Amino acid sequence: MPGVFGGGEPSPSDYSGEDPLRLGFGSLGPDRDVPVRPLAMEAAAMEPSQAHLASAVEVIRKRILQIRDRKETIGEQNTKAALIDPLLSALGWDLQEIDEVRREYRRKPQDNPVDYALFLNRTECLLIEAKSLEKDLGDRKWISQNISYAAVVGVKWCVLTNGDEYRIYNSHAEVDVEEKLFRKVSLSGTDFKTLLDTIALLSKDKMRGSLLDELWKAHFIDRKVRLAFESLLREDDAALIRFICRKASGVTASEARASLKRAKITIDFPVPKAPEQPATTSPPPHAALSSGVATFLKQDGDFDTETRPAVAEVTLSTLIAAGLITAPLEVFRTYKGVKLVATVQPDGRVAFGGQTYDSLSTAGGMARKSVIGAPAGRAYPQTNGWAFWQFRDPKTSQLRDMDSLRQEFLAGQAKRD
Repeated sequence: MPGVFGGGEPSPSDYSGEDPLRLGFGSLGPDRDVPVRPLAMEAAAMEPSQAHLASAVEVIRKRILQIRDRKETIGEQNTKAALIDPLLSALGWDLQEIDEVRREYRRKPQDNPVDYALFLNRTECLLIEAKSLEKDLGDRKWISQNISYAAVVGVKWCVLTNGDEYRIYNSHAEVDVEEKLFRKVSLSGTDFKTLLDTIALLSKDKMRGSLLDELWKAHFIDRKVRLAFESLLREDDAALIRFICRKASGVTASEARASLKRAKITIDFPVPKAPEQPATTSPPPHAALSSGVATFLKQDGDFDTETRPAVAEVTLSTLIAAGLITAPLEVFRTYKGVKLVATVQPDGRVAFGGQTYDSLSTAGGMARKSVIGAPAGRAYPQTNGWAFWQFRDPKTSQLRDMDSLRQEFLAGQAKRD
């Protein structure tokens, strides 16, 4: 039977390398490549990054509703490819950079893998366990496994998701498992503003600081205060009755007790929100970047590599704007006896084999795929493109890898600082 994707289910690799806002289903008709926009009044008040996230959420929400309308079962891999990956991308995470996003992550070889580990400054900051869309996340076993692994590896924040519902947990909180839940939202059900405010907390930008910790503190204190008030009302506290009698002249203790039994008192706190950020002018691409030295670990002569410090913020566009790259720039690599050639374009994208990619790493992965094929379960070999691609320095005629340009930029930045 044809699936929601049109003509049967694709493999997860069919989604890789696509613009997350342009992923659609074959059965959507002629407008399948047109992103669904949020309500106009909401979008008009958003910063560009917020509007991009809102657009992605609307596209994903539409997919979820279509899948459920057709009563389809899409499985975990398609859930990640069609629902989770596009959201992470819209949140600012580069899914092609292995020093930023690791899939099937194990801290130790004997550990059970977690679906996603997100890194900042080469340190895990968020673990995400994914289930298929049709799964109910209320299973205590899944919750406990997710939180326990995060606690063991020292990661405070973890997420359990089925592509629609997102549950954010604080694994370090010294409370019962159920009370570690910080926020829970549904892309298909939660009101749009609350949804965006919550999902945005998982963005690369928000994860840099202590915002989640500060919001958790307010959430935790508010919950304890609410429980204390409810306990006073529920247990007929003598001190509370005396206080009421002092404040309500002429009311006896028995009358106060009877009144409280009739009362329906609700204690509610607004959800703590991130402080509003004043609008600022975007800094030049080279501003506020830390310096560092990159080391690459080659495995079996290939380029499944890691970058030691955090240099991923230096992009091709950064280097073009700084004058270190004059585009178009030809880059190449002789790989297993095959010469592969790509072109860095003026907009910071990379052309290879008649296709254009958003990063050196994606282009490098596709180039390696053309030689050795794709590993099982992936669209192309995971590749650090900064280590893979080389260019010929026009000043010295020497071969250099592209990462040397990042290091040159960072060294100059350090001197200016």
